[in-house]
Amino acid sequence: MDSAPDSSGKRVDDSEFLEMTQQDPVQAKILRRSLEHLASGLGGDALKEMAQEVLSGRMGLREAADVSAYAEQAVERAAPLAERWAALSDGEREALAAEGERQIEDERRRLDEERRTESENRPGTKSRHDGSGWSLY
Repeated sequence: MDSAPDSSGKRVDDSEFLEMTQQDPVQAKILRRSLEHLASGLGGDALKEMAQEVLSGRMGLREAADVSAYAEQAVERAAPLAERWAALSDGEREALAAEGERQIEDERRRLDEERRTESENRPGTKSRHDGSGWSLY
């Protein structure tokens, strides 16, 4: 999926998303993934353009929310979801909320594992327990 449609290949760093998610790297990753889905055209042309602008770094997410064409299409796309949510029973809502929490925890575990693997495989770093540098004398 092309999340940086401009020819420079520029891609916004995660600081934009960390700010929006109260410094939660898992929520930031989920937000980026959602924008990448929108950038593929999933939410219509205006939201595709908005996501591409944000992912390329040409526009901040807060700034994009102020663009009326983007906001109008977001509201238009969200209305059916809000109606479906309103039609759910309390039990159905709780089950969906629990599933969302499970998915967030799964993503948190994946991110922790990725970080652990990256630090173990980073050149020039060694494990605390690799045995080198230790001497009885």
